[in-house]
Amino acid sequence: MVSKNGFKTTEARSTLMSNIKCKNTKTEVLFRKALWAYGIRYRVNNNSLFGKPDISIKKYKLVIFIDGAFWHGYNWEQKKKKLAANRGYWINKIERNILRDINVNSYYINQGWTLFRFWEHDVIKNVGSCVHQVGIEIAVKEKQLLID
Repeated sequence: MVSKNGFKTTEARSTLMSNIKCKNTKTEVLFRKALWAYGIRYRVNNNSLFGKPDISIKKYKLVIFIDGAFWHGYNWEQKKKKLAANRGYWINKIERNILRDINVNSYYINQGWTLFRFWEHDVIKNVGSCVHQVGIEIAVKEKQLLID
């Protein structure tokens, strides 16, 4: 079998890759439930916002991305050395993702938004700490809104 990208692949690999979710992952749902329990209300996967953040709160000009380690290049320089299958494809794919993330970060910073990027493994390890960081930022922004 040949994938749409022109690489030879097995039926099992194709099925596995097609089942990988890009939104509403277990980690995103875990994070959203913790935000909700913290009393923070939000929008999910708002397509009207640049880069389609996983979570957004327009009132506070705040966006949140939950990044998977493989797809977004955690420890990339070390990990790319270990790639074996379809090495060229994966290096190109992940490095494009990293560049896209940098572009999205720059966009929000230049627009005066607050941007959070949490690694999926950090959310799993300590979701409370991640949510607390967001809560602190919202408290600061809430005070600014009262002053203005």
